Amino acid sequence: MCELFSLNAHEKIRINEYLQVFISHSNEHRNGWGLAFLDDAPCQIKKEAVKAIDSVFLKERLQEDILVSKCIGHIRKATIGDVNDLNSHPFTRLDVTGRQWVLAHNGTIFESDALAPFQYVQEGTTDSERILLYLVSLVNEREKKFSDTSNGLVRIHLVDALIKTLVPGNKVNLMIYDKNYLYVHANEVKTLYQKEVENGMMFATKPLDEETWTGVPINQLFVYQDGKLVYIGQKHEHTYVHDEEKMRLLYLAYAGL
Repeated sequence: MCELFSLNAHEKIRINEYLQVFISHSNEHRNGWGLAFLDDAPCQIKKEAVKAIDSVFLKERLQEDILVSKCIGHIRKATIGDVNDLNSHPFTRLDVTGRQWVLAHNGTIFESDALAPFQYVQEGTTDSERILLYLVSLVNEREKKFSDTSNGLVRIHLVDALIKTLVPGNKVNLMIYDKNYLYVHANEVKTLYQKEVENGMMFATKPLDEETWTGVPINQLFVYQDGKLVYIGQKHEHTYVHDEEKMRLLYLAYAGL
């Protein structure tokens, strides 16, 4: 699987030490890394299909203060999709209104009829990119019918509906940003943690320091804006439990064996 990192705060803070610990986990998650800095529009995304601790770019960047209020990070352990830049997270797309969406995923989609059509139009080959394409298609369809996706609650309900469509049988730990909101969801026990920081919240697959981190409640959507929790979705019952045999069969199917 992969690991996620995110910050959503009202003011910028220095995150160098957190990122140092986060990328140190790439010995296990060695198939690529990505960082999306979300304070500006369009957001800045840098990603490479190399082990994060071997990245010359990251080594140089971490020599400077990294001050941000909003970001999403990802280190990849590939399950579906080749190891290349196109398959490194986070992914980004614009909807029909010009709104930029950013998504990072820790998990695997074993089956989803909803995502199947997007394998023919995606740039890479991951199930994670298809999640974003599906989400943007839902936003676009809604906008064309009702012209109301500038309403934040409309977008929140679309994301919540998308998650409930995908979670049966699948691991769907997600970080999504839409220029206004950070959407956070996990459906496997002890795979996403949160910590209060100055003016906001930080999230990571594993705690990044010795301070107090608490588990993100699973099976419901949480939405943050400028460091404040603004929405809690209705809880679903689709807890993911890792199944090694199911993963093995997926690898064989993907490899064509």
